[in-house]
Amino acid sequence: MTGILVAEDEPRIASFIAKGLRSAGWSPTVVDDGQSAYDYAMSGDFDLMVLDIGLPRMDGFSVLRRLREAGNDLPVIILTARDSVGDTVAGLEGGADDYMAKPFRFEELVARIRVRLREDRSPEAMVLRAGYLTLDLRTRRLSVDGRDVDLSAREFALAETFLRNAGQVLTREQLLSRVWGYDFDPGSNVVDVYVGYLRRKLGPGYIVTVRGMGYRHPRRRACRPCRACRRPPGPGRPARARAACSRRTTRAEPAPTARPAARSPGRPGCPPASPAT
Repeated sequence: MTGILVAEDEPRIASFIAKGLRSAGWSPTVVDDGQSAYDYAMSGDFDLMVLDIGLPRMDGFSVLRRLREAGNDLPVIILTARDSVGDTVAGLEGGADDYMAKPFRFEELVARIRVRLREDRSPEAMVLRAGYLTLDLRTRRLSVDGRDVDLSAREFALAETFLRNAGQVLTREQLLSRVWGYDFDPGSNVVDVYVGYLRRKLGPGYIVTVRGMGYRHPRRRACRPCRACRRPPGPGRPARARAACSRRTTRAEPAPTARPAARSPGRPGCPPASPAT
């Protein structure tokens, strides 16, 4: 359940807010001083904080400043009776996500909380990794086990789609919509063609065909690809292929086979004649 920290020193207002948040399906925790508000916010147990400015022990501006200086990006909505333009600007520039003045309508507070909770505050990953694949979205470069691979714009978009959905089966309809941006044409084989291009550049095992469904990029490979044959030298390989793998420094020579002892002439099945003494 979503946890909301309420920093409010007026018991009647704090009780009113907590009751309303509980009815909206959230889990509120109320503190009545600034030091407790800071300590609770730094615990990492909350998804948002409703912060009053006029708190004892540490005012709301100081709480907010210390949180941001510590690198804490907990969403904060300031709820205070101080409604001057200067206070509003100070709160927003100090790191608050929203600012509401008292008296307030509870429905509006709930709507503002929902907006802040919907926001994705984590920065988008600019480097995607899956097994031995690394895709840098800034430099538009793909490397396979440290080897740079040149991709066309469409191949790059296809590789990005597979890495963002590693382990999931993607249908041809999904790939066509996400990479080419238009609806699926049952008569088109453009997805299969570009998957073939990408497979040849990445090597076997990075894009798996799921029969009757689509394609999947496994989260990881069983082992590092061989330099010589570009195939994994795992136990599933035939013995002859494993022997040729570049990881083996020497090629095993077949052991000489013993020739059967010569039989003496005689009836079939008779033991060989013993030498004369």
